[in-house]
Amino acid sequence: QVQLVESGGGLVQAGDSLRLSCAASGVTFSDYAMGWFRQGPGKEREIVATISQTGSRTYYVNAVKGRFTISRDNAKNTMYLQMDSLKPEDSAIYYCGARGPHQADFRSWGQGTQVTVSS
Repeated sequence: QVQLVESGGGLVQAGDSLRLSCAASGVTFSDYAMGWFRQGPGKEREIVATISQTGSRTYYVNAVKGRFTISRDNAKNTMYLQMDSLKPEDSAIYYCGARGPHQADFRSWGQGTQVTVSS
């Protein structure tokens, strides 16, 4: 069972940057594809970005392309989300998710970290 702990959220102004971290434990981290998701007030959880086990493949939702960068350090069992040029519409609880070998979807989640962007 993978345990995930997010950190790095906070209150920033529009145009600022934040870097989120997701520390994983309990499994072989490099076996897992990872992703960042977010849930805004009154909205459903949506995908933000994903990264393959080795980091060679990434995906971004259109709304964050060119502003956010997902990365991972398998030696540190940690995934990151660098968020630049933040906008108020980026405000949400950000969750990291893990998809294990032979799994079709993300099934393990952290507790989330709040990101609030003021205008």
